[in-house]
Amino acid sequence: MEKGRTLRDVAESLGVSVATVSRALAGHEQIALKTRERVAQAAEELGYVPNRAAQALASGRTGVAGLMLPLRGRGLTDPFLGEFVAGLSEGLSVHGMDLVLATVPRDTPEERILRTLIDAGRVDGFVVSRIAEDDARLHLLIARGVPFVAHGRLMDPPAPYAWVDTDGAAAFTEAFEMLHDLGHRDFALLTIDEPMTFRRLREEGLRAAIARRGDPEVRLRTVTTPRYDPARRAEAVARLVHETPRPTAVIALFDGLAIELLQAAAAAGLVVPRDLSVVGFDNTPPAAFAPPGLTTFDARIGACAAEIAEILVTLIRDRPAEPPTRLIRAKPVLRASHGPAPPRPATTATTATSCFRSGRTP
Repeated sequence: MEKGRTLRDVAESLGVSVATVSRALAGHEQIALKTRERVAQAAEELGYVPNRAAQALASGRTGVAGLMLPLRGRGLTDPFLGEFVAGLSEGLSVHGMDLVLATVPRDTPEERILRTLIDAGRVDGFVVSRIAEDDARLHLLIARGVPFVAHGRLMDPPAPYAWVDTDGAAAFTEAFEMLHDLGHRDFALLTIDEPMTFRRLREEGLRAAIARRGDPEVRLRTVTTPRYDPARRAEAVARLVHETPRPTAVIALFDGLAIELLQAAAAAGLVVPRDLSVVGFDNTPPAAFAPPGLTTFDARIGACAAEIAEILVTLIRDRPAEPPTRLIRAKPVLRASHGPAPPRPATTATTATSCFRSGRTP
């Protein structure tokens, strides 16, 4: 059969109306799932390519979702962002939607670019990642009533909104309990300066776990660093490696910091985990290859992105009264960077009950 290129070709091949094919390909739930699947299969076999311009005129939608991409850090070479974008693109494509990356120049507020995109009507909805405790982007989207899904949470939202997040607080609780059971009492938290919600929730999870344990020998020091300043980040990591007394276990806010710590420890002649245990968060691809293999927590980045795509499509097409939310449990990935605490010098026994912070206070 010669490949057709119109909705009518698909409709005639199935013996249904053009309107049914159109609604099925748009994912309308009024069309039975089996019918939608039959239409999708027939469209693929016939080589039907949707006319996005015509669809936009008919539905008032563009078939495009937007993701803000600030030009700082490592951009798409960031392992986290690369996996997130791939999962999001795949999840949207299942519903016939495209993803556009809106780049944000350095020192330009993201909400300025966001407002331009909203006013121009270039996208049907947005995905917003890496949420700050008080995020101007989310406040703008909530105020304008634009469909969006946040990968993360505001600490004090002005109204309900759709979000997907990984339970970092529970993961950091689990990391502490695991290391404490291995005999560690001298801990360090390697974190960032920026007021990100994920930072606050993970740190609160760690401190709450320490408080619940009620062990007077536990000591926690906090070392902070600017996220996108390589020189100061290296300085903070070196401070941990060469500190006296050195912590026996470090929990890093995310894998990138943990991997830098592993590299600094090796350069200083330390053996991980004999001399120092290190735990990260995210389970980005480099974590498996950073010697000796980073113990971390799988943030299920791809699964989060796919869930976000599903929720965004639902928001755009159905406008539910209650915006959906999802909290996803992180899975421990136990590799070789953690182990029993090294024997403590006798002199530390009298000082281990103190609790102090180094670096800048978040």
